[in-house]
Amino acid sequence: MPPTLLIKARSLFSSEPLSYTRFSLARQVDGDNSHVEMKLAVDEEENADSNMRANAKKPKRFNGRICYGTIAVIIFFLIGFMIGYLGYCKRVERKEECERLTGMEADESENSQTEESDFSRLPSRLYWADLKAMLSEKLNDIDFTKTIKQLNQNIYVPREAGSQKDENLAYFIENQFNAFKLSKVWRDEHYVKIQVKGSTAQNSVTILDSKGTMVYLVEHPEGYVAYSKAAEVTGKLIHANFGTKKDFEDLSIPVNGSLVIVRAGKIPIAEKVANAQSFNAIGVLIYLDQAKFPIAKADLSFFGHAHLGTGDPYTPGFPSFNHTQFPPSQSSGLPNIPVQTISRKAAETLFKNMVGECPRSWNTDSSCRLQSTENGNVKLAVNNVLKEIRILNIFGVIKGFEEPDRYIVVGAQRDSWGPGAVKSSVGTGLLLELARTFSDMVSKGGFRLSRSIIFASWSAGDFGAVGATEWLEGYLTSLHLKAFTYINLDKVVLGTSNFKVSASPLLYTLIEKTMQDVKHPLDGQPLYRDSNWNNKVEKLSLDDAAFPFLAHSGIPAVSFCFCEDSDYPYLSTALDTYDILIQKIPQLNKIVRAAAEVAGQFIIKLTHDVELNLDYDMYNNKILSFVKDLNQFRADIKEMGLSLQWLYSARGDFFRATSRLTTDFHNAEKTNRFVMREINDRIMKVEYHFLSPYVSPRESPFRHIFWGSGSHTLSALVEHLKLRQKNNGAFNETLFRNQLALATWTIQGVANALSGDIWDIDNEF
Repeated sequence: MPPTLLIKARSLFSSEPLSYTRFSLARQVDGDNSHVEMKLAVDEEENADSNMRANAKKPKRFNGRICYGTIAVIIFFLIGFMIGYLGYCKRVERKEECERLTGMEADESENSQTEESDFSRLPSRLYWADLKAMLSEKLNDIDFTKTIKQLNQNIYVPREAGSQKDENLAYFIENQFNAFKLSKVWRDEHYVKIQVKGSTAQNSVTILDSKGTMVYLVEHPEGYVAYSKAAEVTGKLIHANFGTKKDFEDLSIPVNGSLVIVRAGKIPIAEKVANAQSFNAIGVLIYLDQAKFPIAKADLSFFGHAHLGTGDPYTPGFPSFNHTQFPPSQSSGLPNIPVQTISRKAAETLFKNMVGECPRSWNTDSSCRLQSTENGNVKLAVNNVLKEIRILNIFGVIKGFEEPDRYIVVGAQRDSWGPGAVKSSVGTGLLLELARTFSDMVSKGGFRLSRSIIFASWSAGDFGAVGATEWLEGYLTSLHLKAFTYINLDKVVLGTSNFKVSASPLLYTLIEKTMQDVKHPLDGQPLYRDSNWNNKVEKLSLDDAAFPFLAHSGIPAVSFCFCEDSDYPYLSTALDTYDILIQKIPQLNKIVRAAAEVAGQFIIKLTHDVELNLDYDMYNNKILSFVKDLNQFRADIKEMGLSLQWLYSARGDFFRATSRLTTDFHNAEKTNRFVMREINDRIMKVEYHFLSPYVSPRESPFRHIFWGSGSHTLSALVEHLKLRQKNNGAFNETLFRNQLALATWTIQGVANALSGDIWDIDNEF
């Protein structure tokens, strides 16, 4: 009688037992303590892991004198009885199991009385070509514009985070997920602080004379900048182009003690404000210039936020669940100066009281001027107030059949300050249709995905990916062990001409294969048109919801878009409507369908195969590039009595670790689920271990040494070293020594994690 291995396997999302191929399952319903009895086949037991064999109990020996004849009779009797009994049980078990499965399928089917189980008529495993064709066929039947238009109706817009319309849409999405019959649907509730315009005093921009008397009211802006400091400041006004660090450095006029006016675009508002503050500006005005944003409506206002970070800035590092006791703290990324968005009309009024032509290299409006006159001081009054709101994140999961506790997350922002057609409706509509499509592919098409898919609708995205970040903070200790990729659907359609991607290097190979498979809907040519595309991948922006997944939680993430070389001009304005979107992009349905195919292929390739499609080898190039940058300063490093030898060794260990992992994968038995899971676990550790373990996630939440922010990053180390040549007085040798040591050991730590078990690590230290 073959031995039985009893494994209690709790489901990740519910008390339902997990389903595995090549196992016989006997369901034990026991609430949250449900378990599954798995009876291994003889051939599998022979190849089972030695640890499994070690668990088998040895038979006890009989002591004393026993009549051998009696024993023989008893043994023959028992053998005969067990053969007959097991044969009967086997037939009964099969019958009961079939009846149970048929009953479950009948309960879940709309035609429960007459329909057989769908999976009983389908092949157990479909191949990539089959799945790609199935996905394409199902996407062809979807009218994406209908869904987007429905989400942009008056009953849902505008839907600022925490508003009743935002909550109504959350419940609609939750109901849709339930209607799609996803494995489980749930919601997370957070209580967060946002900043809104004051109800008693309006924000204002005025021009004063030399005596401080108001000469002219420029504007009471409709838009505002969340998390601005609430204050009144008065001073000279200086134009600083886009407000980048280089723009401030190139200014011939000292900014100290002045207000600055900058153009929208190029970098997030929060970075503009942080740069202005670092140059001792006392306030910031931001406008949409016509050269970059050709909008006919000159008095159009817009919205933004000034938090140099993501999540609720008043619970930094903590998840904003209602039961959490928050310490009195706030994010270091909050500005200490007031910030306000103004219309182009207001900016032109201010320029009339300014002198000096703006440089031609700025390529800005002809009305642009550099600095205000002596009698043209500007007063900025910001009266925003903090408000605590409740937000809902909505989730739905399709569970995998092999590794349901490993999942890809697909998410989109739901809220919007204005109508938000491009900002949130396109992404939310795409999220719903992908959830519907993959549910159908699994329930009706026979797609036996190995891993799970989580569909997430985030709130408070307009305030800096608040909903997504609070969820990440809530499960920070476990998500990196479970979630292996995040796909961001925000702003996937901004135009038609270009296809742009921002992503973790682990996803570059997957992205390239997808770009070769998916054709542009307007010219029929593959999206892959430049073999050098991966060198043009832009770093994920602070305003991108994928950024905290990568830089904060160490989860590979990707954002992509169909777009133009210029910005979509109506984002975060009252003109971000469905009517203007369809007028600007008449082929909207085709473009969104192409975006759905890109995301869909990502999902299939990451959940279908036994091995994870994450190319860990890509970081070898990133580390090599960093080492080359440091090699330019070998003389400076030698003068400090330091050596790069330890960094070279860490890089070598990482290269050897990736090579060994590749060898282990090629030599592995692909049908051995336990071996492949161990290899996948090593792959999943790469991005997470690039989070510096030497800085606090509360003080420096974006700990990734490549993509984060702070002195622990590799880019900060190189920039600091450059100071030794540019301005030796500003160079801190002690800080540099720490930066170099911690960067070296972070890379070494990733190499060790990739190597597997501690006895397999073979480093050169």
